Amino acid sequence: MSKPIIGILAVVDDELNTKIQNTYINAIERAGGAPVLLPYVKNEESIDAFVSICDGFLFTGGADVSPARYGEEKSERCGDVQLFRDEIEFKAFDKIYPTGKPIMAICRGAQLVNVAMGGSLYQDIPSEIKTEILHRQSEPKNVPTHTLKVLPDTPLHRLISTDTIVANSFHHQAIKRLSDALEITALSEDGIIEAVSSKGERYIRAYQWHPELLIDTDSDNLLLFEEFISEIENRNP
Repeated sequence: MSKPIIGILAVVDDELNTKIQNTYINAIERAGGAPVLLPYVKNEESIDAFVSICDGFLFTGGADVSPARYGEEKSERCGDVQLFRDEIEFKAFDKIYPTGKPIMAICRGAQLVNVAMGGSLYQDIPSEIKTEILHRQSEPKNVPTHTLKVLPDTPLHRLISTDTIVANSFHHQAIKRLSDALEITALSEDGIIEAVSSKGERYIRAYQWHPELLIDTDSDNLLLFEEFISEIENRNP
């Protein structure tokens, strides 16, 4: 078969330019997929076409999700929000979810998926959680700085067959109230949720760290992308 087409929900800047870090593109291509970006569009028919032509979807990192999306006032420690990006991504998620097409989500993407499915977020980890882990590392982005506990009998554990995975860390928000439709698959040592999967047969894999930056040095992080592409290929033989 031809390469699976992976729709990427990319960064949208304040001038509504669409852009993406090449590390996402490289990870998708390394795993066997063909990446396609969704630009900022207002026409829902354009989003419908994007959802129709893509075989799987990657929600990427970026600005904080607006707390209004989970029923909270924006605290002074919440970072910049982009209502226009929230608008298109929540709309896209609502259209993608019923199709059953596989979804992978990273950093902001993981937070967005949890909120879209009924969960909430810590608006600022340092002011809300007592922890000695620096979740915004000063080391280079491709350097893992902490180890995560992979929970037994979860999709992530079955995939990598080990109790730990290395991670980098570039976030000040995290999942607070977990959606009832998701299960935790990995935790940091301070108990912060670092990876989740959908319950049942629906394929959603969401990671709080940036595995796309670690694929050259850690085979388990590359395996996350390979599983995503393999899932699509197995659905479309």
